Amino acid sequence: MKKLNLSGKDIRRIGITDDKVISLAKNIMQKHYKHQNKAEALEILKKVMNNPEKFHKHPQLGKIAQRLTVNKTQSTQEFMLKETKPYKIYGRENIEESALQQMETAMRLPIAIKGALMPDAHQGYGLPIGGVIAAKNAVIPFAVGMDIGCRMAMSIFPIDPNFVINNVPRLKNILLSNTSFGKEEHKEMKDHLIMERQEFNEIKFLRTLQKKAYDQLGTSGHGNHFVDIGILEVKEPTTPIQISPGIYLAVLTHSGSRGTGAEIARHYTKIASQKCSLPKGAKSLAWLELGKAEGEEYWKAMNWAGDYSAANHEIIHKKIAKAMQAESLARIENHHNFAWKEKLSDGEEIVIHRKGATPAHKGTLGIIPGSMVSPAFIVRGKGNEEALNSAAHGAGRLLSRSEAKRRFTKKELHEYLNKNNVTLIGGNKDESPFAYKDINEVMRLQQDMVDILAVFKPKIVRMA
Repeated sequence: MKKLNLSGKDIRRIGITDDKVISLAKNIMQKHYKHQNKAEALEILKKVMNNPEKFHKHPQLGKIAQRLTVNKTQSTQEFMLKETKPYKIYGRENIEESALQQMETAMRLPIAIKGALMPDAHQGYGLPIGGVIAAKNAVIPFAVGMDIGCRMAMSIFPIDPNFVINNVPRLKNILLSNTSFGKEEHKEMKDHLIMERQEFNEIKFLRTLQKKAYDQLGTSGHGNHFVDIGILEVKEPTTPIQISPGIYLAVLTHSGSRGTGAEIARHYTKIASQKCSLPKGAKSLAWLELGKAEGEEYWKAMNWAGDYSAANHEIIHKKIAKAMQAESLARIENHHNFAWKEKLSDGEEIVIHRKGATPAHKGTLGIIPGSMVSPAFIVRGKGNEEALNSAAHGAGRLLSRSEAKRRFTKKELHEYLNKNNVTLIGGNKDESPFAYKDINEVMRLQQDMVDILAVFKPKIVRMA
């Protein structure tokens, strides 16, 4: 019978993060449980981790259980929700009650300073999507989101837009040949500086994700992630990038940090929940203090994941430009799942979490998409501090994925696509345009947050 081959990486995956406990668990399991297979051994450790007090007197597992209990006692602080901090809601009448309740809970956190809820808001996990929260010296992993650095990017080309209408089969083939979605991975060798960053040497956990990150480099996620080719009408000069008013061909992408970002979010949320105990209903809003080891480690990992997301977009845009044998005039891009250290006008330094919200500082360019049929907008921020220098990140869901699948038919979806001269590759009923709010209404509700500079109309859309 094979002996147990249990690694520290295996133990870390079930949520035990302390290096001393990992080493102790590895030694005990390989000495006393050497004839178990890996899955059985990890299941035993998971039971100990979830209820260490029950195993204190166990002859083999007791030392692990006692160490876990000591760690928990030493590190966990209990917090109660406090008075609601000030926050502005944009378009309350179009936001579901569950999302409003989530925002109310978030604004009662002891670390919360102020917040804002965007007009595209809907229920998320922890903080609602469309929620913006400013915190003092702390970062909330699930207020950043699972898809860290989820991002928009647009390349603008000096090509007659009729080229899109007259070359649909060729452009479809370009998208099919140069993009991958969901669980697909590019098999070719890739070379990018993001995979050589020092964070892989500094953060043990990130090192365990290096292969996954490499395999998914240059790909797009599932759900509402997309690569579109369409027609851009620039109405006003898009300073500071100097694109003159006119009609252009554009490529628009929406994706993030893939499976790597999700693993980072899960890992550090688990650590945060061990450090900070919150009442029921707020548990997923556990935070990590900046200036302490775990908080600084997450901050580094989060920033790496944001840059990794940007690298994915960069690769996709370069491949499509090469296939079209064209050079772009400019690229506009922005995160909408991230945390930033910023200062308010009174000089107070805060950490702003934008979960499904676009940065809209005065003069900053950003992109706010609609659905696979409705337009996307290039915007310039007005620097509205009441909105925490933020704006919506899209139309926002009107219906859940399961409800959209139940309510709509593929026939209805394709009839609507044909009516609007949009060619869809992939996609499904859960991403039906009918499942989203009216993007034009969302834009109307945030006129004091952004100016619209250009309108993009999708013509060929690829999704998972």
